[in-house]
Amino acid sequence: MRGSDNRIIHVVGGGLAGSEAAWQIARAGVPVVLHEMRPVRPTEAHATDRLAELVCSNSFRADDPEGNAVGLLHAEMRRCGSIVMAAADRNQVPAGGALAVDRDGFAADVTAALEAEPLIRIEREEIAGLPPADWDSVIVATGPLTSPALAQAIVDLTGTDSLAFFDAIAPIVHKDSIDMSRAWFQSRYDKPGPGGTGADYINCPLSKEEYAAFIDALLAADKTEFHEWEKATPYFEGCLPIEVMAARGPETLRFGPMKPVGLTDPNTGKRPWAVVQLRQDNALGTLYNIVGFQTKLKHSEQKRVFRMIPGLQNAVFARLGGIHRNTFLDSPKLLDRSLRLRAEPRLRFAGQVTGVEGYVESAAMGILAGRFAAAERLGHPIGEPPPTTALGALLGHITGGHISGQSADAAFQPMNVNFGLFPPVEDVRGGRRGRKERKQAIARRALADLERWLGTEGDGPPDERHLQPREAGLDIATG
Repeated sequence: MRGSDNRIIHVVGGGLAGSEAAWQIARAGVPVVLHEMRPVRPTEAHATDRLAELVCSNSFRADDPEGNAVGLLHAEMRRCGSIVMAAADRNQVPAGGALAVDRDGFAADVTAALEAEPLIRIEREEIAGLPPADWDSVIVATGPLTSPALAQAIVDLTGTDSLAFFDAIAPIVHKDSIDMSRAWFQSRYDKPGPGGTGADYINCPLSKEEYAAFIDALLAADKTEFHEWEKATPYFEGCLPIEVMAARGPETLRFGPMKPVGLTDPNTGKRPWAVVQLRQDNALGTLYNIVGFQTKLKHSEQKRVFRMIPGLQNAVFARLGGIHRNTFLDSPKLLDRSLRLRAEPRLRFAGQVTGVEGYVESAAMGILAGRFAAAERLGHPIGEPPPTTALGALLGHITGGHISGQSADAAFQPMNVNFGLFPPVEDVRGGRRGRKERKQAIARRALADLERWLGTEGDGPPDERHLQPREAGLDIATG
């Protein structure tokens, strides 16, 4: 289908983000064409031609809106009329405090709802290369399995460094969980660097004995295996898994990411045998990544082994490390605050390709891209969700909240939603909140701010706007 109706918004990709974007656009009263290449062109990971098929876990993770950031995101998405959350709630299976779904029922539910919506037309075709020039509003939601032709077109348009095809992720910890009686701030040789102070890294020292024990534990720990479709992607020498480096010899890490040169432990006045450095990862200074610690260790093993590092014995992880085949944009450089591609603003991006991790985070970016595109088409102001909300915190991370640097391990990396992405809550009592109280305060503020945002967005309150598509009488059956 190559319709030229200038009302239509095109969505490329029928995964979670694309399905959500199409739904949000239609619910705003704007016609949409959803392009999904399956089954015309299958992928290595999908098993069916259903929309919103879950290819890995069937879990949407914790559903507690006050104790967990992803649970808060669930709550916000429900308030935004999310098709993904509605289908997940209808197809829930027992999973303790998590929201898990019957994956077949879930995908069938989303597919049926989209097929029944009169303002949505589903086209089964591959968009090979950039969408046609006469499509003036397009959302690209093709996920980590973006077709090679489209991925190459994006590279040609934005530059060779615009897409990452191999995702090397270092663990990230909450700053307030680091034991600063063992760790200290210092840059190597006290060099400030661009925008620095000379005390830009958190340093965790290891003695000779602690280092040896750490190496032994690292080499013995259980590792994850690549998916079959990832195995052909080689490691980059500049971002090897830390356990692969350690296997090259017991001193390799001490002359690599754990080298202690230029650093003095203020507790001893001496240079440690080895040092683990952590670098600020977000503009708020609430999250720090463990430099050079990309890894294929299983998540439980990462927690056990990395907590052997002095200063990290009580570390709370915002994200655990990993290395896998992925496709994502360098979004802080390439996308504006409404998810438009700076080099070609008719194109918006949504989902995992923008640099978020996780099912619900991907769908959340579909919500925003769909709402932004619909508002633009209707001539309404494009209002960003407040940064105090889960939606706003994720948007902020991928469009500028990440602290980037010159080295490869400082590059933008995907992120799950977590409370470290939110602005801190001021404690009006003058005391210090505990971690549980801080989470609750952040969540309550987020939901209150979201309701205000939803109440001022568009022409009317959310419930009324959700009725508009069926009242509008628009038909795209003939395009």
